[in-house]
Amino acid sequence: MTSPLARAANFCERFGLRVPILLAPMAGACPASLSIAVAKSGGMGAAGALLMSPAAIAAWMQEFRSSSNGAVQLNLWIPDPPPQRDTAHEGKVREFLGRFGPPVPENAGDSTPPDFTSQCEALLAAGPAVVSSIMGLYSPDFVARLKERGIVWFATATTVAEALAAEAAGADVVVAQGAEAGGHRGAFEASEAERCAVGLFALLPAIVGAVRVPVVATGGIGDGRGVAAALALGASAAQVGTAFLRCPEAKTAPAWADALANTKPEDTVISRAFSGRPGRSIATDYARATLAPDAPTPAPYPVQRGLTAGMREAATKAGDVQRMQVWAGQSAALARAEPADEIVNRLWDDARKLLA
Repeated sequence: MTSPLARAANFCERFGLRVPILLAPMAGACPASLSIAVAKSGGMGAAGALLMSPAAIAAWMQEFRSSSNGAVQLNLWIPDPPPQRDTAHEGKVREFLGRFGPPVPENAGDSTPPDFTSQCEALLAAGPAVVSSIMGLYSPDFVARLKERGIVWFATATTVAEALAAEAAGADVVVAQGAEAGGHRGAFEASEAERCAVGLFALLPAIVGAVRVPVVATGGIGDGRGVAAALALGASAAQVGTAFLRCPEAKTAPAWADALANTKPEDTVISRAFSGRPGRSIATDYARATLAPDAPTPAPYPVQRGLTAGMREAATKAGDVQRMQVWAGQSAALARAEPADEIVNRLWDDARKLLA
């Protein structure tokens, strides 16, 4: 077995990095400014393109490349099957949401994400170093087209079985996502995201032992100790999300950024409250209310996202964190309000000292 530092060095050489620190591709929370700062510091930038149109994907890449020639990954969700709609139940959800925000229009649940096929074409046209996936696997045809263009595929996995499936489907790197991660869990089956929540430091060595491709660790890593632990357990790099949300380059809503500083691990909760897909957020008044026995079950993804849009928008404008969509990993309190380059440098400097 190679040493943790040697393994990280090999990963960095392969992907043109100076440090084995990757920005997590957080949908809606990865402006190009943050990726530019991370890439300039020697790490890998990222964009979660779930909510981005093909034109927005192209514009994001243009902005990134105008200020950086560093490495970057573009990420997409693999779509779920079309949701089963229940008009009567959605009415109960709309009534419930009216307690936390403006009245919800009857057609609010009709909104859908951008067309996935068009987004895939936009990723190929953008030509990043890395395309990554979450919630499943790309089709064999799309994987072949990635490889024809020399684009590497990072596949997110939340179980050993998912990691093996990703490797068999042609993934060049597996991203092992622990249950500590903020935002949506990347489980291939939505129901498994709630039932099968494996912590990173149990999942990581199991995946490393099961696959032959490099493994990136993500979920709850917020300082150099987490990076060092991930590398010691077999990872080749660490992917970090919540720890960057208080950076000025992240442009996070102030109420959200401030709340992270006081969020203990037990102050977060996994729920389907915001989108219909399980995700970890701060345990706000709204998130806790949706888990009460008398609360209506959230509508399926993406119907619930549409139903909650008005509440989320109004809460953000008002700076009301109790109703906002405030994703947070369990190590949220480790996030610091400092420039991204300082975070990248501190993560790696502290990790190297521990591993030396």
